[in-house]
Amino acid sequence: MDMLPTTLITPHSGYHWDGSQRRFFEGWYYRVTLPELDQTFAFMYSIEDPIGGQPYSGGAAQILGPEDTYFCRTFADVSQFWSWGAPAGMGPLGLGHWSRGIPGLQPQLLEPDEFDRQITQGYQGTHTWHQGHLRDPGTGQAAHWAYRIQPIYGWGEVDKTSRSTAGLLSFLPIFEPGWQVMMAHGLATGWIDWQGQRFVFENAPAYAEKNWGGAFPQKWFWINCNCFENQPDLALTAAAGRRGVLWWMESVGLIGIHHQGQFYEFAPWNSEISWSVTPWGEWTMTASNSEYAVEIWASCDRNGTPLRAPTQNGLIFVCKDTMHGRVTLTLKRYHQQGTTLLLKAHSHLCGLEVGGGPWQTVWIAEEAASQPLDSAPWGLAAT
Repeated sequence: MDMLPTTLITPHSGYHWDGSQRRFFEGWYYRVTLPELDQTFAFMYSIEDPIGGQPYSGGAAQILGPEDTYFCRTFADVSQFWSWGAPAGMGPLGLGHWSRGIPGLQPQLLEPDEFDRQITQGYQGTHTWHQGHLRDPGTGQAAHWAYRIQPIYGWGEVDKTSRSTAGLLSFLPIFEPGWQVMMAHGLATGWIDWQGQRFVFENAPAYAEKNWGGAFPQKWFWINCNCFENQPDLALTAAAGRRGVLWWMESVGLIGIHHQGQFYEFAPWNSEISWSVTPWGEWTMTASNSEYAVEIWASCDRNGTPLRAPTQNGLIFVCKDTMHGRVTLTLKRYHQQGTTLLLKAHSHLCGLEVGGGPWQTVWIAEEAASQPLDSAPWGLAAT
């Protein structure tokens, strides 16, 4: 497998489970966008209570395919899951799961050809390689894929050590769940066979992130796009959620933009952030600090696809996604004479998500107010 420059290896790329019996999940997300076809593939992997023998112990692979079509394969045997861990989560990504292979085969990273020979159902992935083949025994639906990844941006400035997405506080277990964008932008080359139709691509926009922990946000939304019109070197990830911190419940949001080697971060520790998001259909987010201001407006006229996510009650449908959202991103810089427009970009291939609840009305938030924790948070963003 290809080696990755250390500047592109983000914090928290390693597996976080410490072997304890506490409630725990970890999830990984890969995305590949095919702009010439106006389609996206999103691969979502999760593991719950990996110690095994618990009511919700198990893993899953979910795929969102062309036109937001949905595929899901679950894995009951957590002993067949593997992932690389490292002190403080600083190691490189490596994960895999398979339900059927050669008896006695130890779960581990395999060479691509060996994986195809030995594993009849499963997946494996690293920072630079992703492959798998899965079949739903109930419907007969199948997916098979293999592609190489060239990371361009981790999370942060180019040629500097990648940052933790949630800042230094993400290293403290009292802030859960953890969230890390592992690759804000990259290029993928390979193929995906989806229900018998093969999609071949070269240098397609790619993205990867993960989350983990033992507590779950009550409510969240997510915006992601790295396939903008006439802007091949632009990547946006934005999200917000209501999460528990000790005995408090807080709403926190974050926006990250990578563009032409620069990183623009809008986070609670350096910016004022606000948003207005409907239960489905419209997402607006704004943020500003002493140097920059950003506005994101996104919408979707599709119904969205329900997705499963780990919760206190196991893997259930608690969120909804589309990979066909429309988005407009505006970035300005402040100076003594006023403001300068740095960037205005559009896309119709934006990933959008809402999850958790209750969410019957518009969620309007001004700079993250904290409130007493009156109930256990219960949902996990399925990214």
